Amino acid sequence: MSVPHDTSTQPIWRAMTEADLDGVVEVAQLSFPDHPEDLACFANRLALNPSGCFALAGDDGKVVGYLVAYPWQRYAAPALNTQIEALPDQADGIYLHDLAIHPDLRGGGYTRPVVEALAEQSLAAGYNRLSLVAVNNASGFWERNGFRVMNPEGMAAKLASYGDDARYMERELA
Repeated sequence: MSVPHDTSTQPIWRAMTEADLDGVVEVAQLSFPDHPEDLACFANRLALNPSGCFALAGDDGKVVGYLVAYPWQRYAAPALNTQIEALPDQADGIYLHDLAIHPDLRGGGYTRPVVEALAEQSLAAGYNRLSLVAVNNASGFWERNGFRVMNPEGMAAKLASYGDDARYMERELA
């Protein structure tokens, strides 16, 4: 799936491929220096759920943004920079693992189209909820995209590895 953008000279969202992973890691390092994840982590998520992995790239193929999401269980968040053996059989929503835009392109309107495309895709697949862990004081950004902070019992301990500002958030889709 690709998410169209206004002009042909602008980067567009498209399905992520293995060839994009170096660029994904580069954007991740710029965007989340305090939450590093290596290429193997992104390759793992792409292999598990390719339909939930998107790259923002220009005509030259250079990755300037990405989104990674996969089916997961409510009130859970995988540990940072770990590989997952399999998606859970009882997945009840889509976990938005990561969304990042190269710092030079932030504020350009690239995030909302891919988040909305993910929401539509998730509903079509039978999921009624998106969840994520907001880091880098991004909960306000995610609230503007329809998410709300949730404080389920036991979640604080799970969020400890994400940093003091980490917030578990959800967006109901239906």
